[in-house]
Amino acid sequence: MTAGNSHFALPFTLFSDSEKEQISKVLTAELSSVQKPFKFLAVSRPVDITPLVNEYQSLLSETTDQKQKELLRNEIMEISNFATSGEVIERNFFIMLWSRYREGIEPELIKECKEMIQKFESVNIHCDIIKEREITRLCNSINNPAYIYYE
Repeated sequence: MTAGNSHFALPFTLFSDSEKEQISKVLTAELSSVQKPFKFLAVSRPVDITPLVNEYQSLLSETTDQKQKELLRNEIMEISNFATSGEVIERNFFIMLWSRYREGIEPELIKECKEMIQKFESVNIHCDIIKEREITRLCNSINNPAYIYYE
């Protein structure tokens, strides 16, 4: 199951401190009812800024306005500096639920995942149950430093 700021209607950082505190209290209350152990994992990775840079370069080639060209060049340079400095990262959050294998455990585990999702969605945090391919990507991104994740 994944949860992340990128799924908020508004980025979490735009909420006031009191709103963040309220979300935290509600989520804490929701999670206090969970009787089974679970793991929380936060994974940081660089944001792919290529589409944005490509869009700006396209605008740069189309415009004849010298001031706009200057602004676009400066913005491309700034964005590129962010990317090379490692300052542009996104965080993905994962909650891991598990159970000892036995015949017929999968529907029960999916039900538990959906119940966990409801707890997060009660504070407008969108979550998904990740599939085998995404699990493999997650394991590679953590355990294989040479692994590059492509969307």
